Amino acid sequence: MVLGNIRHQAAETCLSPCDELNGQTCWGCFLLARPLLSLLRSTLDLAHSKSLALLTAMLSFTIVLACLLGALVLRVLWRSVLSVYFSPLCALRGPPSPNPFYGHARQICRAGHWTTTQQWMQQFGNNLLCRWLLMIPCLWTADPQVIRHVLHSSNYAKPWEARISAARVIGESVLVAQGEKHQGQRTILNPAFGAAQIKELVHIFLDKSAQLRDLWADEIAAQGGSARLDALDGLKKMTLDVIGLAGFDYHLEALNATGKPNELNQAFYRIFLAVPRLSIYRIFVDYLPFLDFFPNKRTKAVEDAHVVMRRIGLQLIEDKKAAIKRELADKTGTIDKKHLPGKDLLTLLIKANMATNIPDNQRLSDEEVLAQIPTFLVAGHETTSIAAAWFLFALTQNRRVQEKLREELLAVETESPTMDELNALPYLDCVLREMMRLYAPVTLTLRTAKENDVIPTSEPFVDRYGKLQHEIRIAKGNRVMISIFELHHSKAIWGDDALEFRHVDIMLFASHKRCVNQATHTSSRPERWENPPEELSNIPGVWGHMLTFSAGTHACIGYRFSLGELKALMFTLLRAFEFELPVDPKDITTIGMFTQKPALRTELSKGGQMPLVIRPYVRA
Repeated sequence: MVLGNIRHQAAETCLSPCDELNGQTCWGCFLLARPLLSLLRSTLDLAHSKSLALLTAMLSFTIVLACLLGALVLRVLWRSVLSVYFSPLCALRGPPSPNPFYGHARQICRAGHWTTTQQWMQQFGNNLLCRWLLMIPCLWTADPQVIRHVLHSSNYAKPWEARISAARVIGESVLVAQGEKHQGQRTILNPAFGAAQIKELVHIFLDKSAQLRDLWADEIAAQGGSARLDALDGLKKMTLDVIGLAGFDYHLEALNATGKPNELNQAFYRIFLAVPRLSIYRIFVDYLPFLDFFPNKRTKAVEDAHVVMRRIGLQLIEDKKAAIKRELADKTGTIDKKHLPGKDLLTLLIKANMATNIPDNQRLSDEEVLAQIPTFLVAGHETTSIAAAWFLFALTQNRRVQEKLREELLAVETESPTMDELNALPYLDCVLREMMRLYAPVTLTLRTAKENDVIPTSEPFVDRYGKLQHEIRIAKGNRVMISIFELHHSKAIWGDDALEFRHVDIMLFASHKRCVNQATHTSSRPERWENPPEELSNIPGVWGHMLTFSAGTHACIGYRFSLGELKALMFTLLRAFEFELPVDPKDITTIGMFTQKPALRTELSKGGQMPLVIRPYVRA
């Protein structure tokens, strides 16, 4: 079209008319069109070259931009993902991973898995490489120096996969919160768990222990002089009732077999009765719950139970707030922190949260206060009932200890001792410590590094390349699995009999109030807890130079509560009964990943249980 226009323009300019009818152009038109065609060709060439230059520039810019974006993506991937896998932890020796998705996680969840982990420690030492979910490199440790560093450092927190799973069940409570939020909650909660406050709760411990004793006595009478029963089941009901009353002055009636089912009790059991198997899919859904398009029966039951727990919990909070305001508000409407209406933990928590000397930015919201209720239920009954079951098991395997402990308890002249009187019983204290060492309810705790770190070790070790190392380098995002079980069973710390329940016969006193240092020993071998090894000073912990209640900022805030409840429980039961194990001790195993709940190898499908034969104790 352009060339036709040029030819037409040339024809109009030419002095001689063209024979356009025959489609021919005269030489004049042709001579006039040539410079125009040359000019057009030059213009097109120039435009083409500029287009190519522009196109080249755009392509160059796109390539540079793509390279920059690629570098940014690679950097993000490296910092958040790849650096985790290319961690210096990979220089450690460790067992091969059995699963490309779950690493060693499911192996650690198996019943009696401590046989496997003990073999790891024997082969690779106190610090070894294992694999967490999605094959993330993980430091498995029972090294006291490493444990102290991790638990006392602000660089380590509970990993997100553990927090979100717990948060979906119990909310953002003190067990889940991290950093300043955790510190704020703990500051408000601390006064409720002080020694003076626990002393005020001992009557609840003793009353519920007596109720369990009477239930077992009725079962013995029904079975004709002795009874085989699941002690763990009764202990769980007893500790649940205790935390209901001591925690928020609420009667859960778990021990009341003939009464009307309690709504909150039923809701609690629907949530925690059947813990699902470790699953990457379940963790993913917990993280993004809106993607749970096909919730299973347990998920629906948990959601229904949450509605009940939330309704009752909010009502409890409102009732206690109103009671506190009625009893403690003066004419100016202020609250004096020194007065305490009610002794249950929730009342003390709410009052501390309402105190006028607490800054507004440190007060807990109603949602945070509400989250503490299921936390009290979980932490206040599960581990204590497990510990009590292992306590009775240990006594069945050490008949002399059971007899000597009973003698000491029977020497107490009252059936309702105070907390000070229970704490003054030396043999009870020694047996409790040894049981908590050998059968710690919580056997594993998990942390993740927030930044790259260098961790000192207790002693040098050889890495996978044969080099001698004195420290462990860890990358941001790597997990640290602290094996409380292995630490408490370390022969390097506790001696060659670390796997045994060591005890000594103690000549009983005329008065149970005498000091443990006045005891006379009838055994030549020193008792573990009267002459503890020097290595214990290297173990961090809030009680007894052990990790039974953890250490650091996330140490168990309720350890005094648990110890007081256990002492009251054993005081009541051992004065009334004798205990025997009706099965082969080798049939007793553990289930659970972070706790060691007792179970039978031959009946794993039934879950946790501790079968015992119980007989009334008759004084000679």
